[in-house]
Amino acid sequence: MVRREWKLGDRLVHAGCPEWGTGEVRGAQSVSQNGVRCQRLTIRFDRAGVKTISTAFADLRTRDEVPETVSMQEERDPLAASSAVNHEEALARIPEDATDPFRTRKTRLQTTLGLYRFTSSGASLLDWAASQTGLKDPLSKFSRHELERQFDRFRANLDAHLKKLAFEMKKADPAGLAETVASAGPEAKQALRRADVGR
Repeated sequence: MVRREWKLGDRLVHAGCPEWGTGEVRGAQSVSQNGVRCQRLTIRFDRAGVKTISTAFADLRTRDEVPETVSMQEERDPLAASSAVNHEEALARIPEDATDPFRTRKTRLQTTLGLYRFTSSGASLLDWAASQTGLKDPLSKFSRHELERQFDRFRANLDAHLKKLAFEMKKADPAGLAETVASAGPEAKQALRRADVGR
């Protein structure tokens, strides 16, 4: 993680939660976490509201360091961005971080398992749709019913991708697979059981 000093007014993105959108630093306090100097930041995110975050744990980056999302394009030219992107396809697609062949299998598997944090209900559905499309408000383009239907498509694609990736990992690095699965969330572990990777 990049360590830097953030100041009031800085615009940033939480790399671990891109669905929160762009944030603005509203408060910055220097603190010590386990003997390491860091900051406790109060940040107002476009989609997630106000959050208090420690730089000892969060991967915070400037907007320039994060690939441009559709919502950033829409801030500049809403009509061009909307016509250039097929949001329905974006909803069903597995994110590039989970499929990029230039990343290690273990990293791709960790990213894939992390996608199981999204569910088809409540705010999680909207966070998923925002993450997939870059839209600040997915309900401006889709009804809730449409998002739920698209989420089912996404989850089917994700399950198929996970099964293939986990079997590849099982052949190439069984110890790495076991280590990665051990740190996965309950939804991800359940998906692995459904994929029958243990056999």
